Amino acid sequence: MNQWDLMGEGLEYEAAVALLLEHTPRPKSIETLPLLDALGRIAGADIISPISHPPFDRSPLDGYALRARGIQFASPAVPARLSVAGKACAGEVFPRALLEGEALRVMTGAMLPAGCDCVIRQEDTDYGEDTVSVYAPVKPYENYCFGGEDIPLGTVLLRAGEQISFASAGILAGVGISQAPVYEAPKVGIICTGDELSDPGTPLAPGKIYNSNRTLLCARLRELGMTEVAHPSCPDDPKAICKGIDQIWETADLIVTTGGVSVGQRDWMRTVVDLLGAQPLFWRMRLKPGSPALCALYKGKLLICLSGNPFAALATFELLLRPVLRRLSGMTAPVLTRKTALCQNDFPKGGCCRRFVRGIYEDQKVYIQKGNHSSSALLLCTGCNCFVDIPVGQGPLKAGDTVSVLML
Repeated sequence: MNQWDLMGEGLEYEAAVALLLEHTPRPKSIETLPLLDALGRIAGADIISPISHPPFDRSPLDGYALRARGIQFASPAVPARLSVAGKACAGEVFPRALLEGEALRVMTGAMLPAGCDCVIRQEDTDYGEDTVSVYAPVKPYENYCFGGEDIPLGTVLLRAGEQISFASAGILAGVGISQAPVYEAPKVGIICTGDELSDPGTPLAPGKIYNSNRTLLCARLRELGMTEVAHPSCPDDPKAICKGIDQIWETADLIVTTGGVSVGQRDWMRTVVDLLGAQPLFWRMRLKPGSPALCALYKGKLLICLSGNPFAALATFELLLRPVLRRLSGMTAPVLTRKTALCQNDFPKGGCCRRFVRGIYEDQKVYIQKGNHSSSALLLCTGCNCFVDIPVGQGPLKAGDTVSVLML
C-alpha cells in the first residue's frame, strides 16, 4: 500500500483548510503605495488620522450663521432682523467673531466663525444682503457641524490586517493621507495541465477544448489584488509538469495546478508529487465539486492541485485557496464568512456527500440558480456571490429551508 492509499477517502473541508493554514506563512514584506495602487491590499500597520475631520466647525447648508438666542421668537408675522456682517463660501474664512445682532451669510461647507452657534437655512429668511429677516427660530447648535465630529484626531482608520476598500481609500484621502503601508501581494503560480487544452484565440482542433481555467483563475486573482505567475499549459506528461513547476517555483509564493488529480490513466499529479520529492498533505476531500483536490509541500511552499473541470477548479480555488491567500496577504481573518439564509427555491440534489452549490445571497435570503450545476459548467457562475453548504445526508432543498452559506 502506497502513501496515497493510506490517505483513505480524504479530509473534511474544515480539516483541509486548517492543514493548509498550518503551512501558510504570514507576510513579512511591507511596501508603501499610493492609495489607488493600494486598493484591495492589506494594511501592514495601523493607519491613524493625523487631523480631525472636518478640520473646523462648518455649515451643512446654505443660510446664515448666527446666535440662536437672537431669533428665538422669530416668526413670519414678527421676523427677527439682523445685520449681515459678510459672506463666506466653502474654502473662505471670515476674519472675526460675530457680534450680538449679526449674521453671516454662509454656503454649504463654509467655516463657521466664533460667536455663532447655529445656522438658519436661507429658505427661512428673506435672503437679505445688508440686513436679513429671519422667519423661524432654531435651537443652539442646530444645523451646525462640529470640527472632528466625523473623525477625531488620532482615530485608528484602518487596522493592520484589514483590507483597503474604495471606502477606506476615500476616508484616508479625506484626512490628507496619500499613501498606505501594505503587505506585498502574494504571487500565485498557475499551471493548467491536459493534452486537450488549446489557447483562446487559436483554431480549435477536433477533440480539443479552450483553456478557460487559466483565464478564470488569473482573473480571480487580479480581482482579489493578487499577482499571477502564469505558465503555458503542460501536456499530460509528469516530467513536463515537474519542469513547469520548477520553472516558476522560485518566483511564486505558492503554485496552483488544474487537471490530473483523479484516478484516470493520465491523472499524473500524484506521480508528479512523488517525482518532485514533495511532502503530500492530503489527497481528496469529502465534498463536491472538486473532491479529488491534492495538496503537498514542495521546498517549503504549498502546491495545490485542483480538478481540471472549470467549476470544480473555481469552487476549490474559493474554498481552499481563498483562506490561504488571505493569510499570505496579511489579512487578520483568513476563513470565509459564513451566514445563515432562507432558501428561496427548490434544489433537487443532496444525499451521499457534502455539496457546495452556487447561489445568490441578499438580505438573509439565498436563491439557487436553475440550470446546469455540473462541475464542468461555468455559465451559472454569473452573479454567484456565495456557496450554499448542503451537509451530507441532507435531502433535496425546499423553498423555505434554512441553509448555511459561505460568502465569496
